[in-house]
Amino acid sequence: MAVKEMPEEWFEINGYLKIGDNGMVTIMSPNPEGGQGVKTSMPMIVADELDADWNDVIVEQAPLNTELYTRQFIGGSQAIRQGWTGLRMAGASARQMLKEAAALAWAVPVAEITTAGGILHHQASNKSVSYGDMASAASKLSVPENVTVKSIDEFKIIGTSRKNVDGPKIVTGKALFGSDIYREGMLTAMIVHPPAFGMKLRSMDESVVKSMPGIRDVFAIKVLEDDYIRQHFDTCTFLEVVAIVGNSTWDVMNAKKALRVEWEPFETYTEERVPYGRSQITLTIPSGLESTESHKAQMKEMATKRADVVRRDGDPETAFKNAARVIERTYTAPFLAHNCMEPMNFFADVKKDRATLSGPLQKAELTELALSERLGIPVENIEIQMTRLGGGYGRRSYAHWALEVALISQRMNAPVKLIYTREDDMTGGIYRPSYQVTYKAALDNNNNLTAIHLNAGGIPESPLYANRFPAGAVENYLAESWTINTNITIGSFRAPRSNFMASAEQSFLDEIAEAAGKDPIDFRLELLDRASKDPVGVNNDYEADRYAGVLKLVREKSNWNNKDSSIHRGVSAYFCHNSYAAQVLDMVMQDGNPVVKKVTCALDCGIVINPDAAVNMAEGGIVDGIGNALYGELTFKDGVPSKNNFDTYRMIRMSEAPKEIDVHFVQNDIDPTGLGEPMFPPVFAALANALYQATGKRYYQQPFI
Repeated sequence: MAVKEMPEEWFEINGYLKIGDNGMVTIMSPNPEGGQGVKTSMPMIVADELDADWNDVIVEQAPLNTELYTRQFIGGSQAIRQGWTGLRMAGASARQMLKEAAALAWAVPVAEITTAGGILHHQASNKSVSYGDMASAASKLSVPENVTVKSIDEFKIIGTSRKNVDGPKIVTGKALFGSDIYREGMLTAMIVHPPAFGMKLRSMDESVVKSMPGIRDVFAIKVLEDDYIRQHFDTCTFLEVVAIVGNSTWDVMNAKKALRVEWEPFETYTEERVPYGRSQITLTIPSGLESTESHKAQMKEMATKRADVVRRDGDPETAFKNAARVIERTYTAPFLAHNCMEPMNFFADVKKDRATLSGPLQKAELTELALSERLGIPVENIEIQMTRLGGGYGRRSYAHWALEVALISQRMNAPVKLIYTREDDMTGGIYRPSYQVTYKAALDNNNNLTAIHLNAGGIPESPLYANRFPAGAVENYLAESWTINTNITIGSFRAPRSNFMASAEQSFLDEIAEAAGKDPIDFRLELLDRASKDPVGVNNDYEADRYAGVLKLVREKSNWNNKDSSIHRGVSAYFCHNSYAAQVLDMVMQDGNPVVKKVTCALDCGIVINPDAAVNMAEGGIVDGIGNALYGELTFKDGVPSKNNFDTYRMIRMSEAPKEIDVHFVQNDIDPTGLGEPMFPPVFAALANALYQATGKRYYQQPFI
């Protein structure tokens, strides 16, 4: 098919799309792209409702514009789920405007106009024109208040596989990422932060560094003012850092090595914060140089104390007292660094009353508010251009580096690009928290599960989701929670809290199933059957039938009932981010080492927009989960992270990835739910359960190796 030339003139139909005079369509993708595929799938939704020919579609990354778009960020696997209705309406309303324009031009009822593949057609008169022919007239019409979207069986693009719109640019090295940004006259900056959590800047001697080749200036910046009320994503580990500004990355890196800085412990302080969707609170940031060994001792002690009861069903105390057998196990997990492939970076050009910024971040509309407050520039005078993210996973939700580069640019009165080294990023905080949970189960004389008790906590947050499975499936249930404060900053990490709780919960359920003499899938299905037919409690936040559906699908697709003594298999299932995932992991032992041969994955995330991309997402999440489960760990000694680069922070290698990943989706007509995270948590337990089958040893502490 011949590729159309670019149009001579574009006509804006609405904030999401414009149509060229030759029928080409440009669709704006409102949310940041971090590898999850929204820059392709979101425009697919618009294009389908528009009834456009996908071959005629150009996709552009939309700039931050809170007047045109809502929830213009990524996180919580919510981009498609939250954008579904608005994206459909954007396409459908544009299609309706084109039909109205054609109806006016042909003097026929609009109801008689049909569309297909970017063509308007009137059957009675046999008239047809392209969208380009009616784009100018349509752009002058009022946006209709009420439009009808397609029925699911009318979809032509949604549900079909389309290639990544950025694919050619990625493989040919075209500029897409924040690291690629270059502007005429741009300076380069790096920061130096304290070497340990619990420390702050005392003094520095910049005299030698300032005289080094290519260095423009060296100075300290205060990232956030003391009286600033932080919003949820305004986490900032080091409130004062040293900025080094020069002509090139090489100049600045050399200066950074030569700079002499003195640090000192800080005293306990407080900060005001407004957690997402909640009221303002006061947080205490404790002083001290913390270590992993003391963290472990603190968590062990907390688990013995009275904790906050979050949910209680039935009479768990009596059930445990009368139990024929009680199984109790404790699971732990360390802090984890995000380790995005592209270290943190951002560009800023701050003038007296205006600022332009560009780079990779997940919550641009929230970062914009913090920038306005800190720079003293009205929010309407701040422009943020979003680049493709070289990895996010929650790390780029906390854009303190955007504040840093903006302050540096403001001070230098010049455009500046800030670059973090890998060491800056890995030792800069905002980690996955460290967690612990103790599960206890009561079995009667017939090996029936009669009670569950879980005591969960962490540093500094608890991983507990009290209303998730197996809540609602067990007559007697008790869930308790506790926390330990810390000055080590934490933040969202792919499937927050779920990434630990799924591992512990699903590993424990496997152990109970074995004790009860039941097949692990059958055991879970029995519990879900109870939750479906006779649920305990009223606040269960999962649909038992959909949960059971992915288990049944993965049992079928993995040939679970066909046993092979040479293959060691583990199963796991979990609900999070409004979606359901189940996995069977097949493992063999080679020279005493585990080798993952295959992972079969079943997912229920509603309507799948772009199947190939969805499979890719699942594959990536599974590999990521296996790597973190086997190797992920960050420890501390006197406040200093034990690892600062990939020579010591072990990541999964290509040869260690599963040899095969087989992904299946439950087919239904439910509106799309989350997909970026739900496949990640359960693979931890599928791996642990397979390891047990291979080695005869249960795995309670992450990392497993």
